[in-house]
Amino acid sequence: MTPPQQESAEQVFVVFTPSGLRGQVARGTSVLEAARKIGVDLDSVCGGRGICGRCQVQPSFGHYPKHGIECDQKSISEFSATEARYEEKRGLQKGRRLGCSTKIDANMVIDIPPESQLKRQVIRKRPDARAVSVDPLLRLHYIEVERPQLDSPSGDCERLLEALRKSWNLEISQIDLTVYPALQEALRKGDYKITAVVRESNTLLAVFPALETTLYGFAIDIGSTTMSAQLIDLQSAKVVAAQGMMNPQIRFGEDLMSRVSYAMLNEGGALAMTESIREALDKLFVEVAASCSVPIEKILEVVLVGNPIMHHIFWGIDPIPLGAAPFALASASAISTPARDCGFKNLATNARLYTPPCIAGHVGADAAAVALSEFIWDAKEPTLAIDIGTNAEILLSVEGKVFAASSPTGPAFEGAQIEHGQRAAAGAIERIRIDEKTFEPRFKVIDREGWSTEWHNEQQGERHGERHSEKSAKNKQAQSKQITGICGSGIIEGIGELYRVGLLRSDGLLREEKAALTKNLRKEERSFSYLLHEDADGRAITITQNDIRAVQLAKGALHAGARLLMKHAGLERVSRVLLAGAFGSHIDPLYALILGLVPDCAPSSVVPLGNAASSGARIALVNRTHRRLLEEKVREIVKIETATEPDFQQYFVEAMAFPHASDPYDNLRAATRLPQFVAVEKNTRRSGGRRRGAGAKQTDL
Repeated sequence: MTPPQQESAEQVFVVFTPSGLRGQVARGTSVLEAARKIGVDLDSVCGGRGICGRCQVQPSFGHYPKHGIECDQKSISEFSATEARYEEKRGLQKGRRLGCSTKIDANMVIDIPPESQLKRQVIRKRPDARAVSVDPLLRLHYIEVERPQLDSPSGDCERLLEALRKSWNLEISQIDLTVYPALQEALRKGDYKITAVVRESNTLLAVFPALETTLYGFAIDIGSTTMSAQLIDLQSAKVVAAQGMMNPQIRFGEDLMSRVSYAMLNEGGALAMTESIREALDKLFVEVAASCSVPIEKILEVVLVGNPIMHHIFWGIDPIPLGAAPFALASASAISTPARDCGFKNLATNARLYTPPCIAGHVGADAAAVALSEFIWDAKEPTLAIDIGTNAEILLSVEGKVFAASSPTGPAFEGAQIEHGQRAAAGAIERIRIDEKTFEPRFKVIDREGWSTEWHNEQQGERHGERHSEKSAKNKQAQSKQITGICGSGIIEGIGELYRVGLLRSDGLLREEKAALTKNLRKEERSFSYLLHEDADGRAITITQNDIRAVQLAKGALHAGARLLMKHAGLERVSRVLLAGAFGSHIDPLYALILGLVPDCAPSSVVPLGNAASSGARIALVNRTHRRLLEEKVREIVKIETATEPDFQQYFVEAMAFPHASDPYDNLRAATRLPQFVAVEKNTRRSGGRRRGAGAKQTDL
């Protein structure tokens, strides 16, 4: 038991929870002043005037042997007129007090609620995800500026800086140009009471009349196919609104290298792509802000992430050097600049744009954001994080050391290069199962309830002993026509099921000898295809041999990149695999393993992250400490260039098989039934003095 804390005529002892920070302060000190003296995180915008309500606290009464304190209502000042006025206008929860108006008269224990903490923690949705605290770059400071006087002439700006110095102990060294024309109007409207926005403690970024308590920022993920924008409350880190759109650069080329080629072959091509992405973002900014009625002038910070080619094109940097070895970045460092430098019309001109550092020539700020989202350098076990897109970016963390590489997977995972492929939208087949005995498929379609077999049963069966009406039959036919194609997760599961039930060989060839057993295996001109669905007009949706080959090439490149990192880290196995990106979040982990997209591990250890790049951008937006940490950690990452690695081709060839030519995938086989694995040949040879693997051949029994 802690001995009782002794009071004196001048000093009292105060303990703040949940931080546990404690210390002595002068009797009659306000809770806000005591928190500042002791170093406790207690928010305030109005500077102790009882206006903003951000410094709410919860006094704790009773006997606290741990702290050696006994306190009651008499240990603090009575409810003040300021608090009564605030409670009447805006409301106070029962037991809450305003820290700026509450005086400490005796030893006390005082709790700081999460919403009153400036560096509050944000609870992540995934149970195993690390909580992130808010430590904003932009802070709001309410001040009263001295009115101009004839006998002591000085500028409005100088009196504003003096008020910040006196009230908040801030020394401003930079003033954004937009402040000067805005200041006079803000002072007049606010009757010389204004809120100053200070960035990083030394830059005066904006001024608002009277009291302003909320600022916003955008977290932007620019993918090669799609891009997304999240509007974030910078004080709470909550997502206020979100929206996505297709990247308009697709018209210049579907994948990254085709866009580099466009820039190379067309004069002004790079500039055209820069203008297209900025115009699209400008439109996205205003649409997202309007959807939740947030004024543009209150959106003052933007974090953008993307792969290196998207990064260079956005910033107006020539992407052509990234198209060939040595894949030189113009700059790998973080970039921060005023929004007006990029010509945005729908962002405040004093808003700031920031992109985190790129990791390597084809591992960009989006991969850095994934690393930040997961704090991958702190992983307790060997962990792979893969951001799957047209270019897969791969991170491997082993005992605090992080390796990075990229693999050119192409657009097959997103439905492109697939005969009936499409984006994940209404009408797309997204889930597929094949019966082991009849080889009949059933599937799920986006924006439609249930499995396809349930629809067919409804269509062909009877309801309450009566046949469907002609109108009902027509409705069913119309619904059947609304099945428009197969999205990425659907093609992954479809191919995985074909292999699982024995219709597909491990080398990727459909088994033509099985055609006699099912009408769904159809002869094409030179190969076979598998029929998933055929509507009343005879329009068929199939998985073709070419579809399978496209997925093989993509997954082979992805797996080979991961295997290279494991080789450099001295690993045979990884413990966890994190799948990032819109596509990664929709993949069933079991089928990611059946196809061999990722190295073998327990299916429960394959974790879809959702859009981790956006999550990392959001963290960089709301926490300046983590932003600086990321910049430091990126410099320590070991970069592996797959294009120059002699073992990449061997790994790629072996990874073309389902799930793999030389790895039996024992963890996967322990979880599900698969065709028997037999490695019939595995040897090595020497060529030009370099030891190379010829790989392994596999047969299916």
